[in-house]
Amino acid sequence: MKTIIIFTDGACANNQSAENVGGWGAALTYNDQVKELCGGEKNTTNNRMEMMAVIEALKALKSKNIPVKIYSDSAYLVNCFKEGWHINWQKNGWINSQKKPVENKDLWQALLALTAGQSKVEFLKLKGHLDGASAAEISKWKAKMEASNKEKYSAEEFQYLTKMNILADALANKGMDGVR
Repeated sequence: MKTIIIFTDGACANNQSAENVGGWGAALTYNDQVKELCGGEKNTTNNRMEMMAVIEALKALKSKNIPVKIYSDSAYLVNCFKEGWHINWQKNGWINSQKKPVENKDLWQALLALTAGQSKVEFLKLKGHLDGASAAEISKWKAKMEASNKEKYSAEEFQYLTKMNILADALANKGMDGVR
């Protein structure tokens, strides 16, 4: 069965200032087609924008019966799903391991509802911002990504993943530009 592959990224400028702006971007791919999405908000955080990229991408899907792979450079996002943080958060009344309220609870709840509505969703970590990296750096990050995701990638596949991550980053920046 074919798989929908989604590349997401979030960005935030002027963090810790009263006038920061954030953007999110997503590139959805299926059957050699690419759909680009982006948006932004004022007074937000990078983590919220990372999450919004996935939320908006999942909202845009027309089918709930096709497996989905989501590539993100956000450890916060990917680790939550890979390591099951959200399971304990829900059991503990949305309190984290430090006994504090979970940040971005509203977005986590929206994201969990959207992933539950899909037949299969897999989150995969992708090293962001590799454009201009040396061959040695690319080789190092390819090996790390393969270990993290428990998948092997040919050089061409890894180059494509990197290219799509760069596109998602550009879309997040476009989303920021739209709210400046």
